[in-house]
Amino acid sequence: MSDRDLSEAGFETRAIHAGYAPDPTTGAVIPPIYATSTYAQDGVGGLRNGYEYSRSANPTRTALESTLAALEGGAHGFAFASGLAAEDTLIRALCRPGDHVVLPNDAYGGTFRLFDKVATAWGVEHSPAPVADLDAVRAAIRPGATKLVWLETPTNPLLAVGDIAALAEVAHDAGARLVVDNTFASSYLQQPLALGADIVVHSTTKYAGGHSDVVGGALVVDDAELAERIGFHQNAIGGVAGPFDAWLVLRGLKTLALRMERHCDNAERIVQFLAGHPSVAEVIYPGLADHPGHDVASRQMRRFGGMVSFRVTGGEEQALAVCAATRVFTLGESLGGVESLIEHPGRMTHASVAGTELEVPADLVRLSVGIESVEDLLPDLDRALGSVA
Repeated sequence: MSDRDLSEAGFETRAIHAGYAPDPTTGAVIPPIYATSTYAQDGVGGLRNGYEYSRSANPTRTALESTLAALEGGAHGFAFASGLAAEDTLIRALCRPGDHVVLPNDAYGGTFRLFDKVATAWGVEHSPAPVADLDAVRAAIRPGATKLVWLETPTNPLLAVGDIAALAEVAHDAGARLVVDNTFASSYLQQPLALGADIVVHSTTKYAGGHSDVVGGALVVDDAELAERIGFHQNAIGGVAGPFDAWLVLRGLKTLALRMERHCDNAERIVQFLAGHPSVAEVIYPGLADHPGHDVASRQMRRFGGMVSFRVTGGEEQALAVCAATRVFTLGESLGGVESLIEHPGRMTHASVAGTELEVPADLVRLSVGIESVEDLLPDLDRALGSVA
């Protein structure tokens, strides 16, 4: 298909065909893994299709970056060795000592650690604000100093929902850029650039890869000047995705739409079950009508995702016991794979925010709902909750 045809094609078609055309020599329909560090030149400076050294560019990575851009509706994609490598490159590309960033008050622990322990030492300051409160975000902005408003929606792990279009306006009015971490929603469920965001961030480890067998990250932008700055820093810093990792994420993206539908189907059944369980004090899911961000999520998301959090009635000890008692749900960090995971954020993914404004409730349990038979997932949770009731 031509680039024009693909730009007008549906998400599923772009996921399969964007970024790579069948090899003209062999007809291979899947991009090869270009396991090479360097490339023969046709004379000094005579690069073939721009390839010189695989830190700067690699054909497998190029295919992934083009596909990521197509799925986010952007013009420029960049693939990295991890989500945090993508975030660090973005910070260094767009911030300087003395600058300021507004973070979610419910941010991923690794993102908070990056700002609190690394960027702060470099002179970049940050302030937390609840993503669902436009006035609070506006108040956290420091005129002239705030360069980025950083948004997760839904947030990790409390699943708060920020209005991307409204927050883009708040950021732009202050001369700042809006960064949206789209990892929880995925490119299939949410399109931040179309809603006014400037930069989209992904941990491609999660739903993009989808099989818990690769670590990666991505940035997508539409603006050429932003792309030039990010591209320079990507090459200068060097935290790029290797060719095999890029190939694995490409493979995962081809089934992203199908997987996300099943993740959402299963999550909705589990939410319904948890909402009526006597050992569950609160279920947190944007698809619930009483979730504070439900209306916004309904406008800006295709569906409500595969992430579910809940609080138990018996406090932290009960939360830990539930996490230890499941058999189908695997106790582990990360999310977005085909298998269902359960974790205790306070002791695991968000231990780095303990004692800060971002500290999460001790009785909180987070689920990454996989694509197994929901008829196996529901009894597993029932058994775990019942064993400690």
